Amino acid sequence: MPYNLKEIVGKKPSRFTEGHRMCAGCGAPPVARMILRALKEEDHAVISGATGCMEVSTFIYPYTAWTDSFIHTAFECAGATLSGVEAAYQAMKRQGKLPEDKETKFIAFGGDGGTYDIGLQALSGAMERGHDLTYVCYDNGAYMNTGIQRSSATPKFSDTTTSPAGKVLPGKMQPRKDLTKIMAGHHIPYIAQTAAFMNFKDLYEKAEKAIYTKGPTFLNVLSPCPRGWGYPTEDLMKINKLAIDTCYWPLYEVVDGVYHITYKPPKKLPIEEFLKPQKRFKHMFNPGNEWMIEEFQKEVDSRWQELLDLEKLTNTEN
Repeated sequence: MPYNLKEIVGKKPSRFTEGHRMCAGCGAPPVARMILRALKEEDHAVISGATGCMEVSTFIYPYTAWTDSFIHTAFECAGATLSGVEAAYQAMKRQGKLPEDKETKFIAFGGDGGTYDIGLQALSGAMERGHDLTYVCYDNGAYMNTGIQRSSATPKFSDTTTSPAGKVLPGKMQPRKDLTKIMAGHHIPYIAQTAAFMNFKDLYEKAEKAIYTKGPTFLNVLSPCPRGWGYPTEDLMKINKLAIDTCYWPLYEVVDGVYHITYKPPKKLPIEEFLKPQKRFKHMFNPGNEWMIEEFQKEVDSRWQELLDLEKLTNTEN
């Protein structure tokens, strides 16, 4: 359906309900709610949730914030669990055990710890086998549920409990993994990187494409964490916007191997605009640490240019 925020919120019921225990200012609940709103009202969904913030705060037995079928699975298993459910569903359809007029969609949610790291093998397998499902990574840049430990999605120089910024090391010393491009290497039909931005239009439209594209699809969604990142809870949308306008988190999609950047900032902001409001980067602004900001900026610029080049290359070839 054409995107109209008032129509979508006013007419389509929320499949991710109030009453969950996620932190105020967390990026994950609005992401989950809008992605599920992209489902057609007549369609049923099976949700697989990996252990993590989202699962422990939204499914406290016997209560749940999910109105569709929900399966809690281990940290590393969301992709494998959902691919098994999808395979069983297809088998039952072939055997005539399920009605033909009702469609079921399969959506997995996992944090970056359960997706970039522990669950990467299961995710890769599900994508390679071609299961008809959508995997959503809500990327908050660390293992937030267990105490803010660094993950491979944690940006360089971040201060976490396992990469503390101090006299010996200035935070995490490795650049973050680019999982969206790793997924593009699986040659699946639809991959996108998105965030809650510009009244949710980008997020909703990409979620709808992912859910209703036949075959395996992947969404990597920025999901800021006020506890782990150290920003005021009311600044969630501001942090999202700064991540996008500095090109720290570019918005793009890969459709059958062709890259499309869905938002190019009219004026690309310097990375320090994104770093400064967050306590995890506070040490980077101490006297003598300017080199960290410069190095961070170089990495962001390099990845943005690589994306621009990929868009130009793949669109020229096609």
